[in-house]
Amino acid sequence: MKRSSQSIASALVVLSGLISPAHAQTFSSSYTSTAPKDCHTVGKPEADGSTTQVCPGKPGLVVLISEGDLRETVSVGRNREVAAKEPAAEAWFGPFSSTGHTVEWRAVDGRPFAIIQRWLIADNNDLDKTGNPITKPMLAVTRLPPGPVCHVAYIDGQANRNANELARQAADEFARDFKCGKEEVKVIGERGRAVELAKR
Repeated sequence: MKRSSQSIASALVVLSGLISPAHAQTFSSSYTSTAPKDCHTVGKPEADGSTTQVCPGKPGLVVLISEGDLRETVSVGRNREVAAKEPAAEAWFGPFSSTGHTVEWRAVDGRPFAIIQRWLIADNNDLDKTGNPITKPMLAVTRLPPGPVCHVAYIDGQANRNANELARQAADEFARDFKCGKEEVKVIGERGRAVELAKR
């Protein structure tokens, strides 16, 4: 019996050595709002109607939303000036686009490393009864500092029923090591119309 106990103890020691630190990491999601009531507008609207809003993010970070010509960009940084210099601040889509008012923050051991946000991309080839383009939903994963802030992955919201799960998986697997400007934004899951429009 004593030898059996020693064998079990030895086996546990060996197994514990095989468990990598990555398995000990705890991933989590939390949420903030970018609704106009929760943000403040920087200055006055430009002559062309473009606006810039700063919204509270996780501690030490803000979300910068710029809108011009019915197209939005979203960036994150320690403050507005830093966020405006990130690659994400220049990541706009050809068609008209806007974002939902909820930002999902993916964190590991409490430290945010990516955001997931719902985008609506206007489809000029699919018009409603009033002649306005019908928007198509897409989730975008954006990496956070340390390192540049940029889009990492797109997930089509109509082509994938589990779009939220795919976005979280993409954030967890790719965001921290993604090389902005050197890697192409990944398309996760089934391609759909929204992704086609975004990737033009």
